[in-house]
Amino acid sequence: MKVEIEFGGKTRTVEVTPEAPDTGARLRCRIDGRDLEADAVEISPGTYSILIGGASLEARVEPAGEGLRVTVAGREYAAAIRNPRKWRGGRGAAFQTEGRQNVVAPMPGKVIRLLVKTGEQVEAGQGIAVVEAMKMQNEVRSPKSGVVERLLVSENQTVGSGETLAVVA
Repeated sequence: MKVEIEFGGKTRTVEVTPEAPDTGARLRCRIDGRDLEADAVEISPGTYSILIGGASLEARVEPAGEGLRVTVAGREYAAAIRNPRKWRGGRGAAFQTEGRQNVVAPMPGKVIRLLVKTGEQVEAGQGIAVVEAMKMQNEVRSPKSGVVERLLVSENQTVGSGETLAVVA
């Protein structure tokens, strides 16, 4: 996918190609003609865990007026997609999903902390559990506002990638 993004007052051309098997990277990006390889996982709607050159980042992308608000390392940035049709067609448009939703582990690891209890009311983006993988702690968040219908894991339990941790209805 190729889009133009206005970020920090500058327009950047960004091209993202999933899976770069020859390098082991999960994403191959080209920003203004410069190659960049990254490993990115959407851990909840609008929240991404990104590994770039051994550095781990968590990025949250939310709609803000006509553009987007991107939060990385506690700093907020305004961004605008120059071709919004491509953005709306992807998963980025669904910041709040409907119906019963499974909250899944983004990668294999160990549940080190549950942040909610069964029957508890949660907001979209609120933390449900903390999964530790490769000595990094990843907060897994609710994809929608609702009630925690079921918790399918307990603290100190090992989970696989994509395994359901909880159900929010």
